[in-house]
Amino acid sequence: MLGQKIDRRWAGLAVGLLLALGGTKVLAQAAGEVEFARGVGFAQSPGEAPRTLGKGLPLREGDRLTTADGASAIVKLQDGTRMTVRPNSEIVISQYRFREDAPDNNMLLQMVRGGFRAVTGLISKGSPHAAKVQTSTATIGIRGTDFDARLCTRDCGAESARVSESARPNAVLASAKVVQSQGEVFAVDASSQRRRLVDGGSLYPGDVIETAPGARAVVAFRDESRVTLGAATRFRIDNFVYDEQNAGEGRFLASLLRGSVRALTGLIAKANNRNVGFSTATATIGIRGTGFDASCPGDCADGNLTLFTWLGSIAVTPQGQTALQVLQAGQGLFISPTGAIQPVTAPPAMDGPRPDSVNVPPKLFARENVSDAQEGLFVFVRDGHIEVATAGEVLHLGKGEAGFAGQEGGTARPLNIPKFIDFDTVPLPTSRNPLLQSVLQDNNIKARNTCT
Repeated sequence: MLGQKIDRRWAGLAVGLLLALGGTKVLAQAAGEVEFARGVGFAQSPGEAPRTLGKGLPLREGDRLTTADGASAIVKLQDGTRMTVRPNSEIVISQYRFREDAPDNNMLLQMVRGGFRAVTGLISKGSPHAAKVQTSTATIGIRGTDFDARLCTRDCGAESARVSESARPNAVLASAKVVQSQGEVFAVDASSQRRRLVDGGSLYPGDVIETAPGARAVVAFRDESRVTLGAATRFRIDNFVYDEQNAGEGRFLASLLRGSVRALTGLIAKANNRNVGFSTATATIGIRGTGFDASCPGDCADGNLTLFTWLGSIAVTPQGQTALQVLQAGQGLFISPTGAIQPVTAPPAMDGPRPDSVNVPPKLFARENVSDAQEGLFVFVRDGHIEVATAGEVLHLGKGEAGFAGQEGGTARPLNIPKFIDFDTVPLPTSRNPLLQSVLQDNNIKARNTCT
């Protein structure tokens, strides 16, 4: 009997130790902390009592963050993500794993109601599919982004109705977007900032698109031009200006720096082909309404440029010469490093499909009439790339774009930026003085006239 009691006692101690270790493991899964809180709000772990949101409060994976009417909180997660939880909101940190340079970092947030304003950190920058936000309406895929998300019922329309200013057009600022990619594709902007591109990623004037060895990408422009970039290619968008109401005043200039490109020109070239041109270190290519291939094995500055026209015609002017050669469909030429020109009768071997064979998503640049009072998920991207996915549709948003996902599963890019987002007075997570901004909000003083 005494032995049985001792055994039971040791068994009880063992169970208690396991429970204690288990509890320690849960507590060790730190996610971040609260940087600022105002009003009534709580963080609650599963099976535990709520903890009042306050500066310095540790946050853990599994925490449910709630804010009351008029309350808000700014949280900082371990990877550098900052997020302002809006009033009347409920956000769950469903999954959070972060270790510096770890390959399996991930973040999954659940937005139950309300909304937040966020600037994401290293997790989303490390992998384009590692950070997501789930809602009852759609899933937000985060690609390294500064954005707002809001689940709207009747409150959003009422907020917009109180704004006297006019709504701004929801214009697509991007020159082009990636519609198909394979392998690693990057963009380097005019300030030498490098970013990873995936399907739906936006491109802007000055961007140099780079494909890794074995990679390729198809890019669609707003004027319906398309280009296929082969492996180990560098392609620069020198200038792109397009107004769908006046295509003839548009401009499209690009340069092939290395590798290969298959190009199909669009509405600017049809309206005024003198405003469209491609160049390499070896030659300039004038457009006559065109589909053509261009290939430089290695760096185009080393010569060895092959051109071949498969639709319409192009006018080729070798660098340093004034005479041009017109190539009709089925014709090509080769320019050697010494400047010698030879005719080509067969197309060169090219990476990737002809761009006219690639389907472009119908909502890639389209805008639709969406009321601010409509119920569903609204997203606004201040910078970066967001994917809004429902069961049946995917909408890609770039810098300066707002998007909507309805409760029935449809997505749209509204004609105007919703006023409840554009004139939101809730402090951004990067605000230097969120308390001051909150006080100004309470007194109906426009925060845009204050330093943040």
